[in-house]
Amino acid sequence: MNDAHLSPPPSHRRRSEAPLSSIELREEEDSLTFFLLCARAIGLGLMANIDIEGILKDLPDDGRVPKTKIVCTLGPASRSVPMLEKLLKAGMNVARFNFSHGTHEYHQETLDNLLIAMHNTQILCAVMLDTKGPEIRTGFLKDGKPIKLTEGQEITITTDYTIKGDEKMISMSYKKLPIDLKPGNIILCSDGTITLNVLSCDPEAGTVRCLCQNTATLGERKNVNLPGVVVDLPTLTEKDKEDIMDWGVPNNIDMIAVSFVRKGSDLVTVRQFLGPHAKQIKLMSKVENQEGVINFDEILKETDSFMVARGDLGMEIPVEKIFLAQKMMIYKCNLLGKPVVTATQMLESMIKSPRPTRAEATDVANAVLDGTDCVMLSGESAAGAYPEMAVKIMRRICIEAESSLDYEAIFKEMIRSTPLPMSPLESLASSAVQTASKAKATLIVVLTRGGTTAKLVAKYRPRVPILSVVVPVLTTDSFDWSVSDESPARQSLIYRGLVPLLAEGSAKATDSESTEVILQAALKSAVERQLCKPGDSVIAIHRIGIASVVKICIVK
Repeated sequence: MNDAHLSPPPSHRRRSEAPLSSIELREEEDSLTFFLLCARAIGLGLMANIDIEGILKDLPDDGRVPKTKIVCTLGPASRSVPMLEKLLKAGMNVARFNFSHGTHEYHQETLDNLLIAMHNTQILCAVMLDTKGPEIRTGFLKDGKPIKLTEGQEITITTDYTIKGDEKMISMSYKKLPIDLKPGNIILCSDGTITLNVLSCDPEAGTVRCLCQNTATLGERKNVNLPGVVVDLPTLTEKDKEDIMDWGVPNNIDMIAVSFVRKGSDLVTVRQFLGPHAKQIKLMSKVENQEGVINFDEILKETDSFMVARGDLGMEIPVEKIFLAQKMMIYKCNLLGKPVVTATQMLESMIKSPRPTRAEATDVANAVLDGTDCVMLSGESAAGAYPEMAVKIMRRICIEAESSLDYEAIFKEMIRSTPLPMSPLESLASSAVQTASKAKATLIVVLTRGGTTAKLVAKYRPRVPILSVVVPVLTTDSFDWSVSDESPARQSLIYRGLVPLLAEGSAKATDSESTEVILQAALKSAVERQLCKPGDSVIAIHRIGIASVVKICIVK
């Protein structure tokens, strides 16, 4: 999209008047920059021409696989081996283990069942540990009974968590509440159903006096949000550390979704905690408050991937701004080639209904058009009545949305937004995507060891799938030999368009012979997976010695 053709919103058009102050000018420039950024973000989802026939035509159920990946939260409705096999066959790529609920033993049983299902179906699936993260909660109540708060009434909040609350006083778990809050701040309780306006704070007494903005009922141990307030909470709680070290590391998990990331240094802290395990486990950042949005760029530099967690974020920023935040975050992730997951209530009604609402279906499609790498199911797959159906419907929506994209326009936008000079590897990856388009290839095959080249190809959003063939690396230390595991293949499952394939080692005498054997085996597997057929043109990227090669192959 050409910036010259964009007209700024009316607020940016000024009549002749007094010169702007430096602060006002900076605000104007920041606002205009954000407007242009959002316009480009929408531009990344440029759609191809769509006709009436295409709208009315049914999508054939021919087993096609979407480029967009599907993350499923596992829970009571989806933890049995038969159901996990169904989810894998329906299109689940990543299994999310939500450690806000359940014990280590519970999650271990679910993971063991998943491994059995993966073995039975021969379908690869990544494992994500989603931390509970730091939180603020209301305390216990007298007699354990909910209390009624009335609009206009005053209520005092104490940080003494031993106090059992009533209609006049309740407790909250954050000790620095009276220090960090100031009059005029807002406190949201119980998923935003209760709004409290701060009147005064008394740090010495550990209390905050508030005014209720609405009438509602408050139960025990409800979640609390403090919009716009910088809070002093740890990135990882003691529970998070135990979950990671006692469950995640021993089970060789692929990624950790780090809740409540507020700044780039939070990720440095997590990697320091992981120590030697940081090389094997990828970090996915969840920005869930205003501080995280403000520091988004520095978070993005430090993180491996990103989740647009719209639940808590929707409590922290105005609801009408969520779509802008989503587009901005996805766009910036796309530019850096870092995978991004769009989450929260995507098909929420399917917890009880066999069909999603029209708004939900549109939400999933729009996330795909925005450029998301993955879409996520939460309660729909964890505790819903139709987990398999939810995955199938999500898959169909993704395929339909992907078929509507103008891939040439997306490629041009990515090239335009990538600073020069490119690295040799990125230049190779972008050239492969362009060659695939010009040669009308049906597949791009990348022979890789760590997956870096394949991920760079995915950054440029080719129209065709990318078969990432993970070639084993044989290493030796004296007489101890080892072969790289399948972790890089599983971790690539969150990249849009990437289809990982584990290659077996070859005993051929030369590097070129070994490469050719693996490439032919990959093409044979691609035909079996219906990614291409005999006679098709396929683009292959691999190394011979120190040289990198891009070539066009004809499938035999």
